[in-house]
Amino acid sequence: MASHGPQYGLSAAVGAKIAGKRDPQAEQEVLDWIEAVTGERLPNAPYEEVLRDGIYLCKLMNQLVPGSIPKWNTGGGQFKFMENINKFQDMCKKYGVPEIDVFQTVDLWERRNIPQVTQCIFALGRTAQVHPEWRGPILGPKMSDENRRNFSEEQLRAGEGVINLQYGTNKGANQSGLNFGNTRHM
Repeated sequence: MASHGPQYGLSAAVGAKIAGKRDPQAEQEVLDWIEAVTGERLPNAPYEEVLRDGIYLCKLMNQLVPGSIPKWNTGGGQFKFMENINKFQDMCKKYGVPEIDVFQTVDLWERRNIPQVTQCIFALGRTAQVHPEWRGPILGPKMSDENRRNFSEEQLRAGEGVINLQYGTNKGANQSGLNFGNTRHM
C-alpha cells in the first residue's frame, strides 16, 4: 500500500464520510456468501484483508462462471495481486454487473473505498440471480423485472387536466412585502 500522510481538511472529511458508509453486517453477509459459493473457509481476518489479494474474488467468479478466470496469481507482489482484482472486475462487467457498481482497483488495494467493494459484490449477487444457470446461494434482493404499462390515449389526456400537488398551492398568496426595482429612500 502506498504510504499516504495524514489527511487534513477536505481529504479528512471525505475519508471520514467514506468510512462512515461501511456496514459490518453487509460485509459479513458478503464473506458468508463467498464461503457458501466457493465452499472454502475464509481466513479470520478483517474484511478488506481477506479480499485484498483478489484470490477469493477470482475463485468466486470461477464458481459463478466456470473457467472464466483460468489462472490467478497466488504470489509475486502487489502488481500480481492487483492483476487478480482486474481480472475479477473484467469478468463482473462481462457477467452483467452494471459498470457503475464495479469498484476501482485502488478502492480495494489501497483501502480507499471499501463500501464500493461491498456494493460491487452485492451487485454481483443480484446479477447471479438473473442467470438461470446459477442455482447456488443468493446474496441481496432479486433484481426487479420490467413492468411495462400501456396507457390509452384517453387515459393520457385525462392526466393532463389534473394539477398535481407538486406544483404547490397559491392559497393566501399576495404581493405584500415584495419590492421590484429601487426601494424607497426616506
